Amino acid sequence: MNEETLSKRIGLLFSLLMISLGLMNIFRGNDPWLGMALLCCSVLFLPVTNMLLKDLFAIRIPVMLKVFLVILIILVNLEIGAIAEGYYPEITTAM
Repeated sequence: MNEETLSKRIGLLFSLLMISLGLMNIFRGNDPWLGMALLCCSVLFLPVTNMLLKDLFAIRIPVMLKVFLVILIILVNLEIGAIAEGYYPEITTAM
């Protein structure tokens, strides 16, 4: 597996993680604005978005910025998201 394929798979994985966290906050949490922000941020991690930004605007989002965003979004979700506020007790009791 080459580096580009691995990068696309990791981007897709993080995008799916952000989508699931966003949907959790919208539908079952008490903060739909955070959920919508997470859904908007999840678009940045999709490989299709990266190709479009590169082809249309000659913009490339640095990998370190994406890593920083993932860490920041996960920490924010663990602090103020639906999981932290107890809307998913089945997740917190498993930890």
